[in-house]
Formats: sequence, structure tokens, C-alpha cells
Amino acid sequence: MSNSLLVRRAAVLGAGVMGAQIAAHLTNAGVDTVLFDLPAKEGPADGIVLKAIANLGKLSPAPLASKSYAEAITPANYETGLEQLRDCDLIIEAIAERMAWKQDLYKKIAPFVADHAVLASNTSGLGINKLADVLPEQLRHRFCGVHFFNPPRYMHLAELIPATTTDAAVLEGLEAFLVTTLGKGVVYAKDTPNFIGNRIGVFSILSTIHHTQAFGLGFDEVDGLTGPLVGRPKSATYRTSDVVGLDTMAHVIKTMGDTLPNDPWHEFFTSPTWLDALISKGALGQKTGAGIFRKVGKDIMVLDLDKQDYRPADRTAAPEVVEILKIKNPAEKFAKLRESQHPQAQFLWATFRDLFHYSAYHLADIAETARDVDLAIRWGYGWSLGPFETWQAAGWKQVAEWIADDIVAGKSMSNAPLPDWVFDGRDGVHAAEGSYSPSRNAKLPRSALPVYQRQRFPDPLLGETFSPGETVFENDGVRMWHDGDGIAVVSFKTKMNTVSDHVLNGLQEAIKRAEQGYKGLVIWQQKEPFSAGADLSGALGLLQAGKVDQFEEMVHNFQRTSQAIKYSLVPVVTAVRGLALGGGCEFQMHSAKSVAALESYIGLVEAGVGLLPAGGGLKELAVRASQAAGPGGDVFAELKKTFETVAMAKVSNSAVNAKELGLMRATDKVVFNSFETLHIAKAEVLALAEGGYRPPMPARRIQVAGDVGIATFKMMLVNMLEGRFISPYDYEIAVRIATVLCGGEVDRGTLVDEEWLLTLERKHFVELAQQEKTQARIAHMLKTGKPLRN
Repeated sequence: MSNSLLVRRAAVLGAGVMGAQIAAHLTNAGVDTVLFDLPAKEGPADGIVLKAIANLGKLSPAPLASKSYAEAITPANYETGLEQLRDCDLIIEAIAERMAWKQDLYKKIAPFVADHAVLASNTSGLGINKLADVLPEQLRHRFCGVHFFNPPRYMHLAELIPATTTDAAVLEGLEAFLVTTLGKGVVYAKDTPNFIGNRIGVFSILSTIHHTQAFGLGFDEVDGLTGPLVGRPKSATYRTSDVVGLDTMAHVIKTMGDTLPNDPWHEFFTSPTWLDALISKGALGQKTGAGIFRKVGKDIMVLDLDKQDYRPADRTAAPEVVEILKIKNPAEKFAKLRESQHPQAQFLWATFRDLFHYSAYHLADIAETARDVDLAIRWGYGWSLGPFETWQAAGWKQVAEWIADDIVAGKSMSNAPLPDWVFDGRDGVHAAEGSYSPSRNAKLPRSALPVYQRQRFPDPLLGETFSPGETVFENDGVRMWHDGDGIAVVSFKTKMNTVSDHVLNGLQEAIKRAEQGYKGLVIWQQKEPFSAGADLSGALGLLQAGKVDQFEEMVHNFQRTSQAIKYSLVPVVTAVRGLALGGGCEFQMHSAKSVAALESYIGLVEAGVGLLPAGGGLKELAVRASQAAGPGGDVFAELKKTFETVAMAKVSNSAVNAKELGLMRATDKVVFNSFETLHIAKAEVLALAEGGYRPPMPARRIQVAGDVGIATFKMMLVNMLEGRFISPYDYEIAVRIATVLCGGEVDRGTLVDEEWLLTLERKHFVELAQQEKTQARIAHMLKTGKPLRN
């Protein structure tokens, strides 16, 4: 039996940027949450918290999965509200990073903390054991650090930092809660300054700052090198600093300098003079409108240190360096970077070298395994590979020799030697059996905590493989497989999991096979997205070749596939994470149940490429509107809720929002950890199968809004057209969408069947597809990835 943490109610102490967003995410997860701060000096006592809650709706990206959730957060203050803590099972402290302030608050709240409650600090780097010193003895074993990364809804990482007194059972319960309820990736960190993510991540930034100056590069130039070209976010280094806030960055650097006096790299833990100068001018980055970068009209300007002024930014890396970075073999790539004389290549080698050096030197102090470091950096900073994975991929022994040579030659930022374990004959730190632990001098497997049994395919590290299951069949579009549990899974093989003819035919075959020998079928993808929709390039090729009949048959086949999903004799459940656009959205709409990760971005976006949904999506919305209205009810009132969603090609900003937009059903499941979607989808299949599953009866009496509905939608659209909110072609597409949703030019209240609506879908889709403007929209989307408004 695992140690579970039952959280009915939680409290967050501190309604600043992080505290309010942590409260928001707890609320997203259905946890009744009280948000505390100081009493306001004027107005209502809870004024500070009320303002913070109101501000949640203005933040981007949105902390709340639905704006309506803000009302569920209970405001409180430390003077009149502490009695509310007695009902809380989990208390997360997220006030300013001042040791004395935190300790004073702990003394104040301790008498109100329930005997079973867990208290955790969201400190980003203060000592957990020192914080625990002021707690009563009976509370110390229920105290630890839980460091969320900003923004907490979106960043997967949560660092768990035990104090020496923390009870192991408390940690296990909290870890399971963080993983499943809040959807986090948990990494255990040792109680050292800045823990793992910020210790390594901030060092990487400091190293980049140092080498930017050493190699005479511009801030924009460096961002061009340290973003997607090396598998890191587009915001790269300096843009990230602007977003975080230059004052925050300076504070983090100062914390490293103050708390790590014996670190061999200590001389670099100071703010550069240009950073201090910007802060003194009030140029703090994005929040003040200027920092390292600033926007002038539509132009992005960057600070030029030589000119002491801003100039137009140019993030273009040198072509010869880009060619090196395109090399697929990491060993060859790093060899070329090291031997190149180009300052950009030398800069990249130097930053990687010092990152590897620092990570290896400090591994034993800050983490139990190399896995913890790599996952912390990937989940907390958005890198595609952690430092040890990158080193191992580039050839462990060779890179270790290069680092050692550079240390001797005085090229490294520190002359501290690499640890002995680096040279013990190893080829890396990650392998199938586990990840290297310096304290144990062995490779340790992943956690055996029961919560991780829910992740059939966890986020893999370099060198890790997981059984792919037994293949039932595969074609060029899909692979159907199983784990011997009687539930089949089908996964797409196309780029961005787009829907091609091979995918359509493969899905139909998978459903037939599932009906013959399995309890049900899950549509699940090995990697995000769930599906970016139809294969537009294949469709455009048919149209440009004048093969309209083949094109129409492809659309018909799409509809047949959606109907096969809906009317399968065994439950077909979709496991969605990431984008589910167009046909991907339609498949989940037709499934017996949709299981979607919170971070699922779902939409019927065909209008953006000059088309309308024709894989059964509009038909399904019309069916649902008829069912919701009931016999003789107001179908149009139901259609109004979803018409704008489709006509404006809206994409949900969460799975919860997809329900609000009418793209998911109230009964569909929202999952917080995307790595658990397959597990939960299988559980849903099993529950449906064990309950004697039958598909829905064919919908033959669908009440439609007819000609009156179409006319009413047209009036709405004319206003938008005259107000120039939409183009004339947007108007034409939207009228066709309205026509299909309303069942065509028939009397209001007419009863039709699904085939009638599918035929309408197909007719208008094929007619739109032959329009010059639609083909221009498709071509533009394929070329730029952005919609064309023509």
C-alpha cells in the first residue's frame, strides 16, 4: 500500500506572481484552495489577494484552465483568516525569498497547521533545513521544499527537496500528488543553494554572458545561436532574461554569489556592469517595455554595448556555423565546433564545455543521479536534451579529454579538475539499467513508486528504451499494437501525426481487428501532437492535378473513418495531448470517450485554410445541438454556442476550455499528466467494455435549424463583415459552415439523418476546395505555417 496524500483543501501563502499562479493551478486540478497574503492597508482586508485573483485573468499564458475558475479561489489574510488553515491538508508557502520573512511566517501559522497537514516551501534556493529550524518538532517531519517553475501551470518540473527531518512517507505522498493531480515531473534535489534546475540553468546563463563578451558577440547574435539551433526554446538566453525580468535575474545571480562562496566558479557569480546599468535606468525587460531588447513599432531592437544604444536586432547565425549545427552525428558536430576558427563556433564549444564541466563537478553535491540533472534542465528550462545527455551523445570519452585539455590550457572558466568518475572507462551516465549516481557509484533505475506505473512511456532519457508492445499490424500510416492486456492501441506514423489515406485505411482496419479480438481500441500517439489534421499537401496535390473525384473520395473516406470510430462495436477511446486540429479534433469527437491532457489545444480550424470541417465534425455538432435542445426545443440556441468556435477557427487553450467551446463533451476526461493519458484511456476502455458497451443508436431524427437558422447566422455575419472583422471570403466560408450546421435550406425543425448532414459537409467542402482563394490559403499555410487572410 502506497503512502497517499489526500488533499481536499490546500492553502497558498503569498499572492505574488508565483503564489497566485500556484493557487490557480491547484484550482485547475479541482483542489479547493485558499490564497493568503498580508491584510490590505486600505479597502477590504483581503484586498491584496482579491487583486491578485483578478489579475490571473490578464496573464499570458493563462494560469487558469478556465477564466471561471478564478471565482473558486478563496481569499484570506494572515490577520483574520488563519483559522482556515486548520482545514487544509497541504500548505504551500510562496512569499518573497527572504529567510527571516519565511521563518517569521512559519512561527505565526504553526499553531493553526493540522496534525496531518504537509507544509512545503516554494523557495527557489533558500536552505530547507534552515527554514525547518523554527518549526515545532511535530511539524518538521511534514515539511519540505517544493519548487515549481514559472509559469507553474505549463512548466513540467517540480523540485522536491527534503529536509533531514522529512518523513519518507510524506515525500512519497506528496510526490504522487504532484505527479498525478498536478501533472508535474518530480525531481529530488539536495538541499544546496538554487537546488538543481536553477543551479545548472543559471550557471549556463552566466557562462553565456561571460563568453558573449569574450568572443565579442552581440546579444541578438547569441540568441540566434542558443535557441532552436541547439535544441532550446526560441527565447534562447537574453530574450528569456528579459521575460523573466532583469531585476529577478540579478537577484538570482546575487543569491549564487552570496550562498556559494567556495564554488570554484564563484568569480563569475556577479552581475555584469551592463545589467546593473539597465536596472538602474528602470529597463527591467518585458515588464517595463525595454531591457536587453525593446520593440519600436513592429521592429525588435537590441542593446549594442559598443554604441551604448539600441539597433535593429538580427538573430541570424553565420551560415558556416549553421551547417555545423545541422550535422546529425553529435560527435562529428562537436568536433567541428571545437576545431572551427569562427567566433560563433568557438563560443558554442566554450559554453557547452563549461556547462559539462560545471555539471560533472557538482553532480554529487546537488543530485542523486545524472538523470535528475538532465530532467530538471529539460523540464524546467525547456531544453530538448540535458547537459549529460548532450555530452554522452557527443562521445563521452572524447569530450572528457577535450574538457581536460582546455582546463590545462587555461581556456575553461575554472581550473577545478573533473571528478575521477568521469574517466573510469565509462561511455556515459545513462543506460538501459539506469542513471549514474556518484554517491552510490552505480547506475540507479527510475523510481519504483506506484504512481509511475501509470506511465507506460515516461519521458525517455538518452539510452533508455521501453518495450514497444506486440505489433498486430501496420501500414504506411499507422501501427496497431497491444501489451497482452486485451486492449489494442493504434498510433500514427506520419509527420505531425497528420491524417493521410494510409492513416484513414489503417484506422478502419484497426477497428475491424479490435472488434474481432479485443476489448477496445485506444488512439494514442507516441509523441505530441495528437494530430495536426488532414494531410494538406496531399490534398492540394490532388486539387492542382484536377483530380476532384479522387479528392472527394478522400473526404468520403475521412467521414467513413469517423463513423467507424463512433459506431465501432467495441469502445474506441482517444488519448489526446498537444494539438488536436481539424481531423484530429473530429476523431476525438466521434470516440466513445476522449481522454485529454490538460495541455491539449483542440480546434476545428479548417476555416483558416479556406475550408470547413468535413470529417463529420459539423455533423456531430448538429447532432449534439439537437440532442441538447430535445424534441421541439431551440436548436439554434445550441448551435450559436459552437458556430463561432468553428467559423473563427478557434483553438482551445486547455482541455477544460475545449469543453466550454463544445469540442469535448462534459463526460470526457481531463488528465493533468500527459504521460498518464494512455494508462487512463485504457482504464476507460476497460470500464466501458466491462459495462457491456454498445455504440450509440444511429441518429436518424436530428432536428435542424434550417433556413431560419441560416438567415439568422447571415445577419450576424453581415455585421462582422461591415465592421471589417472578417473578409468577404471569410463571410462565404462562414455562411457555408452555417448552412451545414443548420441542415441546409430546409424548414426549421425538419428532421434529418446523419447521412444528410455528411453529404452537405462533403458538398460544401469540395466546392470550397476548388476555389482559387482556398488553394492560396492552403499553399500559404504549408509554406509559412500561418493562415492567410484573403
